[in-house]
Amino acid sequence: MNCAESKELLVAYVEGLLEDSEKQAVAEHLKDCSACQAELQELTGLHDRLVTNGKNLAQRNLEKDVMNQVIREQNIRLKAAARATDALKIRRTIMKSPMTKIAVAAVIIIAVLIGINPFGSSITFADVVKPLLNARTLILDIVVNTDGPDVDEDTDPVVHDVIVDQRIRRVVSLQEHLVNIFDTESAKMITLHTDGKVAVYSDIQGHVQDITQNYMTFLLDIITDLQNNPDFEAEKIGEKEIDGQKVVGFLARDLTIWADAETGLPVRIEGQSPRLSVIYKNFQFNIPVEELQSQVSMEMPDGYKLVESKGGEFDMGTPTEQDLVDCLRIWAEDLMDGNFPETIGMTELTKMLPQIEAKLAESITSEAEGTQKGMSLGKGMLFEMSLRDRQYVGSGVKVGEADKAVFWYLPDGSDTYRVIYGDLSVKDVAAEDLPK
Repeated sequence: MNCAESKELLVAYVEGLLEDSEKQAVAEHLKDCSACQAELQELTGLHDRLVTNGKNLAQRNLEKDVMNQVIREQNIRLKAAARATDALKIRRTIMKSPMTKIAVAAVIIIAVLIGINPFGSSITFADVVKPLLNARTLILDIVVNTDGPDVDEDTDPVVHDVIVDQRIRRVVSLQEHLVNIFDTESAKMITLHTDGKVAVYSDIQGHVQDITQNYMTFLLDIITDLQNNPDFEAEKIGEKEIDGQKVVGFLARDLTIWADAETGLPVRIEGQSPRLSVIYKNFQFNIPVEELQSQVSMEMPDGYKLVESKGGEFDMGTPTEQDLVDCLRIWAEDLMDGNFPETIGMTELTKMLPQIEAKLAESITSEAEGTQKGMSLGKGMLFEMSLRDRQYVGSGVKVGEADKAVFWYLPDGSDTYRVIYGDLSVKDVAAEDLPK
């Protein structure tokens, strides 16, 4: 059990709402985790205050303002307990059968492939980028927004990566009970569900393999191109502090790189474009390979059960227009009660993963249906991200409104746009005839 899982259960742990196995798992985690111990102490203190206040109410009348404070505190506490209990119910529902696990896996497999194709000291630009170019192993966090020009570090997904040669271990902040390990050389991935102790293997060839490999090489390619350009000179943009650390900054085209003012090691890299923003941070370079090998192993861990679709491994393949149409249909019909969402995008999809898991767990009737829906959601967003000239206009549109456009894009080499309408039909439309 990790910290995220433990903290989700602490409220129910204090209230005595957990099953014996969960209670034991939390207790074991608390033995060695000071952070969770501190949080447990705060929760226990609040619980004790509520008990004391309840006894005081029986003994004497409290002033109105004190009474209101007690009521407010009790309401907050009860809401927290309700949220924890609801979360437990949802998680148990999600993991109750192989069919549901397949559907959940299908969503996650795509969503974790967030399209990260985006960053007076004597330190030079060459000093700063050298560790990036030479590192064999690298651990870092990435905050990414694939749907707009700005990153919100408080709400956007945080991707934690451990990179060892051609292997990547990835965990997304919103779904920390899911671990994804890629082998970019063989184009395979294993997804581990730590809650249900199940494993799923996937084939990530084609477009998915390309964006996964390009994830880290994107930065390296830009840096290499810049250094090979005799006319290039990075702009030094001064010094500042990041989390109490003195750093020096360099501007290199669309990248801003902040490095430790003394060691020259990168501290933070920011990249921005009209439809993509990304922040790389918390770098750890060249940890010995042998210390990380077990973390990037493609072997199923002991105690896990292999879950397979009836068709074998999940074939990610290359996303198509039909995947996008199917994605929009599922998003509107299954997740939004017949209404198209205000916005779409891989970041938006990732933020919705807990709700998507719960909705699929409630609605799917077969393994094939769960697999299809999960794959279509993710592959549709991958197709959307691959388009250069595209626009989503579905906010306020209901499923079935054939006269209202939801999305359009310009295929490469085409003179006409492809327009998707509210009834999910698709038509070729000249630029001058696009909906206003």
